[in-house]
Amino acid sequence: MLRVLIVEDEERLARLISRVLSEEGYATETVSDGRSALARALAEPFDLLIVDWMLPELDGIEVVRRLRAARMNVPVLMLTARTQIEDRVEGLDAGADDYLPKPFAFPELLARMRALSRWPRETKRTDTVLSAGDVTLDPVRHAVWRDGERIELSAREFALLATLVRRPGQVFTRSVLLDTVWGSSPEVYTNVVDLYVSYLRKKLDREGERSRIRTVRGAGYTFDPHPAG
Repeated sequence: MLRVLIVEDEERLARLISRVLSEEGYATETVSDGRSALARALAEPFDLLIVDWMLPELDGIEVVRRLRAARMNVPVLMLTARTQIEDRVEGLDAGADDYLPKPFAFPELLARMRALSRWPRETKRTDTVLSAGDVTLDPVRHAVWRDGERIELSAREFALLATLVRRPGQVFTRSVLLDTVWGSSPEVYTNVVDLYVSYLRKKLDREGERSRIRTVRGAGYTFDPHPAG
């Protein structure tokens, strides 16, 4: 069963898309803002994303740009009420794979989804396996290994580690990690990032060695595949 993430802030349309896709045999999940979409797409393996252009928090274009920057190659179908050629070009240049203007007919939506889902799944999976040093992550299997040893992580721990491992050496601020992994939930504070980094260190690091998740004072965190010492 193919998993589809629907990113649409118009509640009625989101429910309708979800219902139609469920009737067609897809497993669907719906979010209504860009930050939540980014967090879910980075944390869980989806076979296809349906992303509206105009979204709260982050617009659809920025969501797609950040996913592509993180080397996520999941197919993306962009929905928008914009009809100018320049808008279509912008969406495709940002990394969307197809473009469907609103209003649309559901038979066309389903046809475009079928076309995008014909991507070879083995190729997609190979491309999404992440490695940095002796740490390997497989987002499809939601699995992590260090030196071939399997490490069990929670969904949040996995999403946080995947964000860091995708860009080894890049410094991520706490606010960026918070937005990426936890979305825009008002109940979550930046110190939760420090807490989850400590969880990851306990599971990844070995006694007497430097942590692969390095604290950059005054900035944030970075993943160092080959820490000295």
